[in-house]
Amino acid sequence: MPELPEVETVREGLARWVVGRTIGEVNVAHPRAVRRHLAGADDFTDALVGRTVTGARRRGKYLWLPLDSGDAILCHLGMSGQMLVQPPDAPAEKHLHVRVDFTDGGRQLRFVDQRTFGGLSLSRDGAELPPEIAHIARDPVDPDFDDEAFVAALRRKHTEVKRALLDQTLISGIGNIYADEALWRARLHGRRATHKLTRPPVRALLGHVRDVLAEALKAGGTSFDALYVNVNGQSGYFDRSLNAYGRADEPCGRCGTPIAREAFMNRSSYFCPRCQRRPAS
Repeated sequence: MPELPEVETVREGLARWVVGRTIGEVNVAHPRAVRRHLAGADDFTDALVGRTVTGARRRGKYLWLPLDSGDAILCHLGMSGQMLVQPPDAPAEKHLHVRVDFTDGGRQLRFVDQRTFGGLSLSRDGAELPPEIAHIARDPVDPDFDDEAFVAALRRKHTEVKRALLDQTLISGIGNIYADEALWRARLHGRRATHKLTRPPVRALLGHVRDVLAEALKAGGTSFDALYVNVNGQSGYFDRSLNAYGRADEPCGRCGTPIAREAFMNRSSYFCPRCQRRPAS
């Protein structure tokens, strides 16, 4: 699933190619793509035609396009969703579910989703912040993110530190890949108890989270397959810089110990058994 760097890369592309343009026509080819818009596909398309996109914003892993009506197009990419900007004469993608034409006749906005876990919806009065995602915490690259409040909230939790990093109501935008990378840099095992951590290692972990996200943003995100691309269909390159995630049995870049892999919440965690000591049970 795309995490903050991938979604932010898409947002930057939308800001460049879509903001300031007026919607001329919307075609929903697969109703599941707008299933979160409970009023249905026809209401979704009718509400968008004639509206001008005034911005491209993000909270955690969610994107939204504010409209001049005060509403917003809310997007979640799910596992495989793509927001592409394509010439009108470009062939339709195999899993093209929503196509947006603009009155200027230029590049279309296309929502493509192979696995159909993502989707679009119209958020009424959601231009500033869609109420559907108001419960999601700010992310660590947000200038209004409160470091000390995060440190205190994490230490109050009685959970494992990796689970806390994935809790989008505590800190948003971090998924499995960047959690493992930040924990590797912080030399913390993901099963460490949050309430047993002191403030200094939590602050250090937050710093590593920011560093990892910044480096991934610079590289355009992480792509392990063709499902994550930016609006121009290009893959990210941060996977070449990963130290832990996806590196099972490869030597740790610090100590040479083979990276370990273990099951975690129907996914996998990757860590160095020597640098990131497992806590005593």
